[in-house]
Amino acid sequence: MSKLTIVSNPEVINIFNNYPKEVQKQMQTLRELVLETAEDIEDVSKIEETLKWGEPSYITKTGSTLRMDWKSKTPKQYAMYFQCSSRLVETFKMIFPDSFTYEGKRAIVFQLDEEIPKEKLKHCIKSALLYHKVKHLPTLGI
Repeated sequence: MSKLTIVSNPEVINIFNNYPKEVQKQMQTLRELVLETAEDIEDVSKIEETLKWGEPSYITKTGSTLRMDWKSKTPKQYAMYFQCSSRLVETFKMIFPDSFTYEGKRAIVFQLDEEIPKEKLKHCIKSALLYHKVKHLPTLGI
């Protein structure tokens, strides 16, 4: 386990605080899963929590940008977004075909009232945070 440095843009907390009350808990759970997972990865010593396209985003030196958001046009769901040019989502679909709902090559979508399969999601998060180190592996180290 590494000593993780979190560099956080204060505007990120504003985004979380401005989500509707019924969404805040789920979005905070995703955030905590990302930070917990990063903390457990020996090769990750620093993670940047920032905004990209107005969405909370997480960046590591070894990884691919990971974003999350809730949108008012789809009020009953929220999502974790991955770079669509990566092999991340297609690999997740192969390994966890029935565990998540996917949106193309870019997202895992959750319903507000569903339980997140946290351990499986942590594997996905880890692959994203280490993407540049694991992209040559057939299943990205999962």
